[in-house]
Order: sequence, then C-alpha cells, then structure tokens
Amino acid sequence: MELGISSFGDVRRDHGAGKAVNAHRRMQELLAEIKLADEVGLDVFALGEHHRPDFMVSAPEVILAAAAATTKNIRLSSSVTVLSSVDPVRTFQNFATVDLISGGRAEIMAGRGSFIESFPLFGYKLDDYDALFNEKLEMLLTINKNEFVTWKGEFRAPLVNRGIYPRPLQESLPVWLAAGGTPASAKRAGRMNLPLMLALLGGSPEHFVPFVKTYRDAATAAGHDAGKLQLGISSQFHIAEHEDEAAEDFYPGYEVLMNRVGAERGWSPLNRPQFDYLREKGPLMVGGVEQAIDKILAQHKLFGNTRFLAQLVGDEMPHDKVLRSIELYGTKVAPAVRKALGDK
Repeated sequence: MELGISSFGDVRRDHGAGKAVNAHRRMQELLAEIKLADEVGLDVFALGEHHRPDFMVSAPEVILAAAAATTKNIRLSSSVTVLSSVDPVRTFQNFATVDLISGGRAEIMAGRGSFIESFPLFGYKLDDYDALFNEKLEMLLTINKNEFVTWKGEFRAPLVNRGIYPRPLQESLPVWLAAGGTPASAKRAGRMNLPLMLALLGGSPEHFVPFVKTYRDAATAAGHDAGKLQLGISSQFHIAEHEDEAAEDFYPGYEVLMNRVGAERGWSPLNRPQFDYLREKGPLMVGGVEQAIDKILAQHKLFGNTRFLAQLVGDEMPHDKVLRSIELYGTKVAPAVRKALGDK
C-alpha cells in the first residue's frame, strides 16, 4: 500500500489587495512539507485545487513543479483537479510538464469538486455540473492515450488531428478519480476501470463499504478485473508523540475549518465531544503513532485499499508540529504499516 499526504494549502486569509504575507509564508511551508515527506520515504504528496481565500492551492501543477525540482522519489499528484471547470488540453500539458521536471512522478486526480467557486469564476454553469465532468474526463483520457487528437464536444471548440505537447516521460499520466461517497462516482470509476480516491470526512468508515463494493461491482460488470483496481482512502490526520498532545494541537484549527465550511453548508457547529467521537469511532486520525498504525490497518482490512493519503488540515498549528507529524508518519507509522502488510 502506498502511503502519502494530501493538502489544500489551508491559509489564514490575507486582507487587502497586496502583500499576501500569509500566502507567501504558507507556500514556503508547503514546499518544505513536500520536501520532508520525500526525505522520510513517503510515496505520494497530493494538492487539492480550490478557489477560496482560505485555501491557497488554486494551481496545483505550479506548486508540484516547484516541488519536483527539490524532491527525488515522491509521486506528485493533485488531490483534486476540478476537471469540470478547466480545459483538458491545458491540464494535460501542465501535468506532462510536471512529469518531465520530476522524472516521471506526476499524476492527476480528477474530480467534480465539492466546492463550486470555480464554475462562475471560469464561466461555467452549475446546471452543466455532470455533463461538463463527463465530457472533459473523456477528452482528458483521449489526450492521455493519443499524441494526435480529433475531438468534438459540447463545451469547447473541436480538435481535428491536433498534436498535444509535451508528452510525459511516463507512457501515460496516471489519472485517478476523486470521490466523496456518491454512488454514481463509484459506478463511473469502476465502469471506466480507473483508480478511485475516496475521502472519509465524517461518519463511520464502515458506512463506505457499500460504496467500495459498488465500485468493484461496476468494474466487474464492465468486464474489468476488479482485483487489479487501485483504491485510495483519505482521512484528516495529525500525530504527535502523545495522543493528548496531538488532539490539543489539532482541534483549534479543525474547529475553525469545519465551522467556517459548515456555516456555508448549514451544518451544526462542531464541538469537542463530536471531535472526540470522530477520533475514536470515525475516520479522523488524530493521536499517537500506534493509533495511526491501527487505524490505517483497520481501514485496509475494511476496504483493501492500495493507497492511503493523510490529509493535513488547518493553518492554526505551529509549523514545527506539522513537520514533526510528517516525520513520525514517514519514520514510524509507514514502516510499521508496510511491515504488517508485507510490503517492502
């Protein structure tokens, strides 16, 4: 099983048109996180595209390209590219460029997006939410397989035998689908024989077992070998030497994030008992090294996943504690998980 990290680049909002001091600081921190993750032997670092003042990553490819120049082994991916509101040609070119810089370590994780800011920003209609994604995913996969493309769709100008460059160093870019638990997403990924990344943000992990079954059943029904499917699981994450320390470090920023997003979506305010429940019974991986090991292995037993991404959350925590969490993950948690699963 591959073990990695995902981040949206959470940032304290810079007020004013200039002097983005918080974003500048946070960018340097994020690049340091990716470099450390590579140094401690983690397999993947993924960045999620958003277009909000509280998340800094609007152009994951640009940040991944910067990270490619300072890392050696770690795979560099989006944790979501909001494919519905981007041009598949340009997206392919950008990630192929990252692939060339990194020596063949780039990936795309495509999703419809749980936040919708990119649609009005780039001139798309929410009424076309599903149709946009379906068409653009098909186009991206076509470009990934073919140097010269002839294409006609509803939402962009056609292509007639156009060469699309650069091509990646890899034979083709790995393209994953990102999902939050919608059965239609599971069916699409299975039918298309694509790797699937599932984000566990609430509820019990057991609740998502039928979703994973739907994914594999759809692949089998389409004539694919479900046993060869790649499945990733992502959970919000922070560890420290002691369980209580991790909880006290993580909760303030997590509360701010969840209540800010929750106010937009009509959720009830998060409180400490709910947080503790999510740590004990839910998907939150916040605690000590042994707890993280146990939870990752428990999820693997439930889902048979081939990848786990630890999602870093918030910009309220001192950065040295974030770096220490990554260090513990790479040097303590990852070796124990690999040993338990018989991985090298």
